[in-house]
Amino acid sequence: MERIFVFLKSPSAGSAILLGATLIGVLLANTALAAQYFSLIHIQLGPLSAIEWVNDALMAIFFLFVGLEVKRELVSGELNTNAKRIMPGIAALMGVIVPAVIYAIIAGGSEEYAKGWAIPTATDIAFAIGVITSLGSKVPVAMKVFLTALAVIDDLMAIVVIAIFYASGINFLFLFFAAVITCLLVLINKQGYVRPMPYAILGVVLWICVLKSGLHATMAGVVLAMTIPEQGLFEGKTVRPMTQWEHGLSNWVSFLIVPTFAFFNAGVSFAAISIGDLTNPVVIGVATGLVIGKQVGIFGAVLLMVKTGLVPMPRNTSWLQVYGTAILCGIGFTMSIFVSILAFPPGQAQEMAKAGVFIGSLVSALIGYIILRVTGKWTELGEEFER
Repeated sequence: MERIFVFLKSPSAGSAILLGATLIGVLLANTALAAQYFSLIHIQLGPLSAIEWVNDALMAIFFLFVGLEVKRELVSGELNTNAKRIMPGIAALMGVIVPAVIYAIIAGGSEEYAKGWAIPTATDIAFAIGVITSLGSKVPVAMKVFLTALAVIDDLMAIVVIAIFYASGINFLFLFFAAVITCLLVLINKQGYVRPMPYAILGVVLWICVLKSGLHATMAGVVLAMTIPEQGLFEGKTVRPMTQWEHGLSNWVSFLIVPTFAFFNAGVSFAAISIGDLTNPVVIGVATGLVIGKQVGIFGAVLLMVKTGLVPMPRNTSWLQVYGTAILCGIGFTMSIFVSILAFPPGQAQEMAKAGVFIGSLVSALIGYIILRVTGKWTELGEEFER
């Protein structure tokens, strides 16, 4: 039992559980239990099916957590000054543009597949940081900070992309109601309310309004996160609601919400996928965008910024370590699968997109891990030789 608690407290625990949930989903979808698995995820539970509750409700909580992370970094973290935002900000932007362009070149010629351009632009912060954390001291602190900041900005860009490009038909009445609720949230923030209940109640109402408005329901989580106060007074004492919410949600997101999402959405039936399908433009576009697009966009941006003197080279870091970190950003997994669900209806295109995400993310994780491990070993040997 003690070993279980030690494992759950480790930085890579969330990534390990996420990987386990993914594998279980994939295995169930490709065994004799496939019929029961697909029946389970599509069972109707009130107004929504089980998978819709996961993708619309649980993922709204996930995006609430992401929004809190983004806000914390912008207010008091690694992105709290313009100088700190330049390198990860430009790198993240190029890490979105280049994969999108690569996908558009490969698969964008088909009207059926064109909406998938945003799938390879996302980075899965949990998996990427899990991989780099597992390498311990072999990776310099500067690269861990850079990856964290870049992934946070990447998430922010993904939120903007989803809000703008993946909204369905807009219901302006519910959009108006959502705007009114948002104003109320801002108002109670300005009035200094720090208790969680008013925010939670208004957050649920906001979620319903956003769901009915045609915007994706997860946007409610982001809006709510932006209105949670950073600090305030309660009974004469200074409290930090934003930090309390983030800490309170952390384990739920890592150990329940994200693994549940993976279990419900990673179940791709490979029985319906042939070797020939691996040449499908969506598979190639997504996988190439993640593996090639991410590293070219991010590493190229950092190289250009450092060589032109716009930013200094990260401390105690080699170019090979920067390159390995850039490759890890090609682990799109959770966010990429989420975007694929928004981009394509259930069917072949969505299955091909998920296959591309699996391939691209796995290749990026393996190559990035190997490069960072080898370069870390070289660094350790060099330090020992100097002694």
